[in-house]
Amino acid sequence: MLDLKNKIIPSGPKKLAEPEKELRFTRARQAGIFYAAAVVCFTASMAVFILSTQDWGIGAPLLHGWLWLCVPGLLLTFLALRMGIRCTRHAYLIVTPLGVEIFPFFKAEKNLQIIYWSEVADAEVSPDLSRMTLHFNREKKSGVVVSLDPIPRERRALLEKVVSGMAQKIAKQSNAED
Repeated sequence: MLDLKNKIIPSGPKKLAEPEKELRFTRARQAGIFYAAAVVCFTASMAVFILSTQDWGIGAPLLHGWLWLCVPGLLLTFLALRMGIRCTRHAYLIVTPLGVEIFPFFKAEKNLQIIYWSEVADAEVSPDLSRMTLHFNREKKSGVVVSLDPIPRERRALLEKVVSGMAQKIAKQSNAED
């Protein structure tokens, strides 16, 4: 029974030894889209179920023989709920004293990208808080651009504070080296 529960409900993130040393940003904004899709799919499936099974007293059901359409709708509901839970529970960006970890949507364990602060020459967040740029050289010709759209708007300001603080720290270290 426990094995079936683990297959249906995805596990959460692993416990951390020192959680106070990192900031974890999830795809919570994207999760809302999946939750809404799950509600729409479930509602449509239940409408098809009712219209294909209920006898209203005036004749045969409106969608007689269409009961099979409930199965794909319920499968889509399950998949959308699972994706919503995954987006809510798992990290998109993790900011630590060592650097930034960027998790892709699929195969996060395999395609994880870690950028250490020692590799970063400058870091900035766009004025509209829609993307974060980590520059690998002072000329700003190479680096990583990360979209912040999956992160809820109210949490982007915290990320901007962290990135600007680390950028100041990086600038002080590079000035001290020169």
